[in-house]
Amino acid sequence: MPRVPIMWPVLAFALWAMPAGAAMTDKDKAELATAVFGAKVTLEQGLAASKTNGKPISGKFEIEDGKPQLSVYTVKDGSKYFEVIVDQASGNVAKAQPITGGDDLTAAKQQNDGLFRATREIREAVKEAKHDNPGYRAVSVWAEMKDGHSMANVLLVKDNDWKTAVIDLTVYKALIKDKEDTP
Repeated sequence: MPRVPIMWPVLAFALWAMPAGAAMTDKDKAELATAVFGAKVTLEQGLAASKTNGKPISGKFEIEDGKPQLSVYTVKDGSKYFEVIVDQASGNVAKAQPITGGDDLTAAKQQNDGLFRATREIREAVKEAKHDNPGYRAVSVWAEMKDGHSMANVLLVKDNDWKTAVIDLTVYKALIKDKEDTP
């Protein structure tokens, strides 16, 4: 299934469905875009670093307590969920905490279920979305099932232009040969 840009009403729902996500105000979007473009570590690099704590099932830049943060949800052994915080300066794992309950656990399970038929990693979807949208940076990625396919939703930003690329993870594509993980 090809990549499809989604309109804002659908994006607003998608942001709500993301882990710890909520619809963002213009001020929130501007602050987050600045953080994403100022980060030394890309979302792809954060997803790769988090693999030490399991399979990445979602990832996002966020503002937590007024500071930018790169958070990745992972699953280990099929049922142990973790939130991995990646240091934005070094790209190393700063901390990993088990997710044991509440909305975070519900969201993590839904995202893991979204990868049920995936033949590719969500990191590959991020690379593909950026390749297809030159100049955009990836803000977040999460998976969901749609019509029997594992679909990755990649939220992108360039200046004040936000869009979501939807990438089918059940279709194998040749790896994109871009400059490896450059912002």
